[in-house]
Amino acid sequence: MAKFDFDASDKLGTVREVDTRKVSVLVENDDDLRKARVGQLVAIDLSGATDNWLIAIIEKVIRFVGQQETRDDTGNEVIDETDKELVVNNVKVTLVGTFGWDAVKSKSTFTRSIVQVPGITDECFILKGKSLEVFMNVLSETSLKEKYSLELGKYVLDETAKAFLDGNKFFQRHAAILGSTGSGKSWTVASILEQAAKLPTSNLIVFDLHGEYSELSYARHLRIPGPDELDNASNELLYLPYWLLNAEEMQSMFIDRSEFSAHNQVMAFQDAVIAEKKELLKSLNKKDVLNAFTIDSPVPFSLNNVIERLRSLNEEMVQGARGLKQGQFFGQFSRLLTRLNSKLSDKRYGFLFSAPEKEHQYDSMYRIVAKLMDFSIEKTQIKVIDFSEVPSDILPTIVGLVARIIYQIQFWTESNKRHPLALICDEAHLYLPEKSGKNPVEIRAIEAFERIAKEGRKYGVSLVIISQRPSDVSTTIISQCNNVIALRLTNGTDRQTVFKLMPESLESLLEVLPIMDVGEGLVVGDAVLLPSRIKIHPPKEKPLSATIDFWSEWLKEKEKIDFEKSVENMRKQRRKK
Repeated sequence: MAKFDFDASDKLGTVREVDTRKVSVLVENDDDLRKARVGQLVAIDLSGATDNWLIAIIEKVIRFVGQQETRDDTGNEVIDETDKELVVNNVKVTLVGTFGWDAVKSKSTFTRSIVQVPGITDECFILKGKSLEVFMNVLSETSLKEKYSLELGKYVLDETAKAFLDGNKFFQRHAAILGSTGSGKSWTVASILEQAAKLPTSNLIVFDLHGEYSELSYARHLRIPGPDELDNASNELLYLPYWLLNAEEMQSMFIDRSEFSAHNQVMAFQDAVIAEKKELLKSLNKKDVLNAFTIDSPVPFSLNNVIERLRSLNEEMVQGARGLKQGQFFGQFSRLLTRLNSKLSDKRYGFLFSAPEKEHQYDSMYRIVAKLMDFSIEKTQIKVIDFSEVPSDILPTIVGLVARIIYQIQFWTESNKRHPLALICDEAHLYLPEKSGKNPVEIRAIEAFERIAKEGRKYGVSLVIISQRPSDVSTTIISQCNNVIALRLTNGTDRQTVFKLMPESLESLLEVLPIMDVGEGLVVGDAVLLPSRIKIHPPKEKPLSATIDFWSEWLKEKEKIDFEKSVENMRKQRRKK
């Protein structure tokens, strides 16, 4: 039977006010009031329901001191200096679930549903000692045995009890891991990745912007090639040839819409690309693809041939009544041609425009997709894509391109053949900001993720948003995250963003965010039975994100820095040897 072994020392008080999930508890004396601590759990004994207890979290502890008011026969206020002060001790709690006995399973269980609200004068007890241990053990056992459990750490309230998440709900409902620099975000991510890597067919893709996860032994590492690696066909390099870009992405890279002839440039460029793609499809006899073809179809084409078509139009002379005259587009594409040649010769964009020849074949997209999404061979369950050498001006475009390819492949895969995957979006504020004020290409990249946030669950694509500045992340995306692991957050604007993600009844819990220790997280959402403060397990393999201890480092003797090598690394756009 679900019964706590409380005694008089555990009693806090009696229910005096009920407002749906908010309950006020009247505490008789100061000694009992001292038992209450904000964030503690309490149990309310439901009168007439011996097998059920309501579990609540203390939000506020109040001791009101006033003067007793008395009146004479005429109704006038009379103050008697000998009267004792009026003291009202009150504790505000929020109901979070029901602890009860499951007759079918013959064991105690906890559910987030509220069976019934408490009645006035129902007794309230502090959960501590043995009773807290009993409850936390039931909480852990329920999560472990009845759910697809992901062990996150231990409860701060009782460190003997393990804290589990429902792995299904954590990923299928999207998640956000939010916290200030140094709060333990990368640590938390690595801990989740380690557990996922143990599953036989897990499938997670990490968007790593700073190379923090580049040394995880259990992951497959892919890297966008830098300027000095072009023509290298290493299997760890991920080339993203330009023909994978859609029409708007290509136009944003080459066409200046402020120019007078921009509309003609767009039209001519699109016509040239379409013509080149169609020629390839006809040469390969791909009639079925040709019938459904659009300019956005990821079909290889020669950009050099496109340039030649535009140059021909730019220099075209036509026969007129009095001889040759300038063609319709004569001289209008000069700047466009200059930009095209400039981009093609810029080695920073080599992963787009200087990929090996095999990356421009019709079947090369099969290999690219397999690199990104295959989970069937060793060390492919966790894939880390290092974007650290992608130029910042096109970073949103490239990250959005990868996400869009993955989503579209999932969308067009037969429903009974789809295998779910999760996109781990590290430093999301850098490429998923609010759309207002952004250029068209960044907006399209953000919209690709917004579509995944809204519809990805149907097709087995999940998002895990990681950011130190949640206030800078697209509201549309972050609002779709039904699970939040909030680590220490000191910025008021960021905390306000997290508040908006919480149910109104739990907002007060977030007041603790600025004072939590490193590696502690407040976990709220569909994946956790009880909104809880959890000490997250440290990963066995830590990411390369440790904060540098300035004072300690300044105390050490250090070798002379090789600035020549640093300068050459800057010129090569490569940090590695």
